[in-house]
Amino acid sequence: MTDGSSQDAAEQPSSASVRRGGWPRSRWGWGVPLVLAVAGLLMATSAETARGTDLRSARRTDLADLVRAQAARAEAAQDSVQQLRADIDRLTAAQGVADAPVAQARGQGDALAPDAGLTAMSGPGVVVTLDDAQRDPGTALPPGVTPDDLVVHQQDLQAVVNALWAGGAQGVEVMDQRLVSTSAVRCVGNTLLLHGRVYSPPFTVSAVGDVRRLEAALRVSPPLVTYRQWVDAVGLGYQVTTHPTLDLPAYTGDLELPYAQAVTP
Repeated sequence: MTDGSSQDAAEQPSSASVRRGGWPRSRWGWGVPLVLAVAGLLMATSAETARGTDLRSARRTDLADLVRAQAARAEAAQDSVQQLRADIDRLTAAQGVADAPVAQARGQGDALAPDAGLTAMSGPGVVVTLDDAQRDPGTALPPGVTPDDLVVHQQDLQAVVNALWAGGAQGVEVMDQRLVSTSAVRCVGNTLLLHGRVYSPPFTVSAVGDVRRLEAALRVSPPLVTYRQWVDAVGLGYQVTTHPTLDLPAYTGDLELPYAQAVTP
C-alpha cells in the first residue's frame, strides 16, 4: 500500500516517458503491437504446419490409456507363462517316469513349492482393507492436512504386508495376487502396481496363519499405529476382518531373475 503523495507522483508522466508534443506513451504502446505480430506469426506457422489437421491429437499421450495397455500386455504375457509352465510340468512328469534324477529333482521342487508361494493355500486368516478418505470436495481440510494425507500410500500397504509376515503369515495375497520373494508393492499416485497389473483403492491384503498372532502384529506395528491415527484424523479406511478359511491362489507369474547372478564360491 502507498500513500497519496506517492500515488500522485506515479500518475505524473516522467520526462523519459513523454514524447515530443507532451503526450506520454507507456510501454504498452510498443509492447501490444509487438505481441500481436508475434502471435500472428505463430498462428500462421501452425496453420501451415498442420494443413487442416489437429496437431495435438497426434501427439497427445493419455497416461491412463498407456497404463491400461501395458496392463493388458502383462496379463496376456502371464497367461502365456501359465500355459508354458503347464507344458513344462507335463513334459517333466512324463520324463520323470523313466528318469530317476529328474524324478528326484521334481520331488525336491514340489516340496519347496508351498513355501515359495507356487501352490494354492487354504486356512484361517485375516483380511486388511485400506481405502482413501471419503470427503466432500467442498469440505475444508483440517489445519495442517494436505490432499496427499487423504490417500493410501505405498508405505501403508507395505507396512501391512511386513506386519503380517512378522506375525507368522504362511502366505500373503495383495488384491488377487499371491506375493512371493520377488514381489514389489509399488504405488503410482493413488493406484497400486503389482506384477504388471494396476489396481485402484480400496486395497485388500489377505494372509493365512495364526489369526491371533496376525492381529497382534498389526496392532503393534509402529507404521500402522501412525496410520490408524490418520484414520481417526481424516477418515482413511482401515478394517481388519478374520476368516475361518481363506483361499490364497498360487503365484503364476514369471520366476526368472534376468539381472541376478549366482555368486561363485
